[in-house]
Amino acid sequence: MSKVVLFDSSLRDGAQAEGITFSVEDKIKILRSLDALGIDYVEAGNPTSNPKDLEFFERACGLRLEHAKLVAFGSTCHKESAPQEDTYVNALLAAQTPAVAIFGKSWDFHVTDIIRTSLDENLRMIRETVQYVVSRNREVIFDAEHFFDGYKKNPEYAVQTLVAAQEGGASCLVLCDTNGGTMPHEVRQIVLAVKERFPGTSIGIHCHNDCGLAVGNSLEAVLAGADHVQGTFLGFGERCGNASLCTVLGDLQLKMGYSCIPQEKMVELTQTARYIAEVANITLAEKEPFVGRSSFSHKGGMHIDGVNKNPKSFEHISPEAVGNSRRFLMSEVAGRSYLLNKLQKLMPGLTKESEETRRMMDRLKELEHDGYQFEGAESSFELLVRKELGRYRPFFEIEDFKVIGEAGNGDSSFSAYAMVKVRVDDQVKITAAEGDGPVNALDKALRESLEGFFPALRSIYLTDYKVRILDTREATAAIVRVLIETTDGREKWSTIGVSTDIIGASLKALVDSLEVKLIKDVEQHVTF
Repeated sequence: MSKVVLFDSSLRDGAQAEGITFSVEDKIKILRSLDALGIDYVEAGNPTSNPKDLEFFERACGLRLEHAKLVAFGSTCHKESAPQEDTYVNALLAAQTPAVAIFGKSWDFHVTDIIRTSLDENLRMIRETVQYVVSRNREVIFDAEHFFDGYKKNPEYAVQTLVAAQEGGASCLVLCDTNGGTMPHEVRQIVLAVKERFPGTSIGIHCHNDCGLAVGNSLEAVLAGADHVQGTFLGFGERCGNASLCTVLGDLQLKMGYSCIPQEKMVELTQTARYIAEVANITLAEKEPFVGRSSFSHKGGMHIDGVNKNPKSFEHISPEAVGNSRRFLMSEVAGRSYLLNKLQKLMPGLTKESEETRRMMDRLKELEHDGYQFEGAESSFELLVRKELGRYRPFFEIEDFKVIGEAGNGDSSFSAYAMVKVRVDDQVKITAAEGDGPVNALDKALRESLEGFFPALRSIYLTDYKVRILDTREATAAIVRVLIETTDGREKWSTIGVSTDIIGASLKALVDSLEVKLIKDVEQHVTF
């Protein structure tokens, strides 16, 4: 298999994304995870841009990386100055990384109108900066900024910037679609032309996603002869982001026959993606190719039936190949086959034609028509199944509840109070609690009233709370769907509540979450 080098810029270009902020420790963690996966180069920032990046490079020098080369990023020397005397160029060397990414202008418009120098002076800046850094025993990767825009306007000059970098000793010439506006056919044509002009030279591609084409353009470049692809691991970056290196990796190695990382590392792709998302404090898109939670999820009955018979009927690869897993989603369109699988766990003798199966399907359709959506709340669905099949015994009953909210005079603060009356067998307990809001107060009051009966509930807490208004045309009378995620530190489960009242919907979801915990403990023989 042909080798394609992967160059990750999550810690530099990715850090320029809106909402992304990395601490030094965050950057160390991501660097280690990319190295463990087998990424070839990790561009970690500009040591001249801020004190945080400077501290990172100081710490990173002491790290032992198994595979990745650490890269510092910066520009050519300034106009009318020598690189040996340029503070910023020397700061790149002071970072002590084995490789340095130097960017220079390839679009004549940027040369004359943005940095305001002559075309010849720009070529000198590129050549001498690369030459100087190479002379200090650093590998230099040249990023030809705005190359595609420059090539379309003045191809001769754009190529001259590559010649200058090559003369300086650059190991790789990277063609950058900096504005993200180049079309796939243009990428292929231009990369082919550059490869013909520079035979035997490593050509790279750096794409932005402003037209939603960053991954596709990167693949086109490889097909045209590029052997070096830059991106950010999950695609976050300036404006609309960069090419998602995670997706590029999956496409190149699993679909197109190229070698990017050691084959045995592919099973770590999902874990790495989710870890980086966690460190970056972002939510990994559920539909992220290869690694998203929905990547191998099936909802339609025909799809579920097909996958059960042969997974390749509706899956382009095995989810295990990238460390992901298959999911079947419960809904009114899931079909009796999947529903039956759920029902048989509680009542093994049931068939598709059983009265219980038919009744459960009708009930499911009825509830989803009312606003329930069980594909994201499978625990609530399992409770529903238990109730419909007569395999449910309530642990407690809420006999009454009240919620009061008030704001002080002239004060922006808001307090909420909740009272809950619960019955456990023949015992009744009334509990009141104060919270940051009505739902928080209700949650506290409910837990406090039950923890004396069920001490195991002290270990659980909410990890997510989502509210959706189902029909905004109904204004304040609209149906509300509440989805919550709960954990006891070992497992996570999701439950749902639907009502015209947000408090009522929240209470239904909260009650389901507590009952799920109690059922789990009973089935695992945990004593209360």
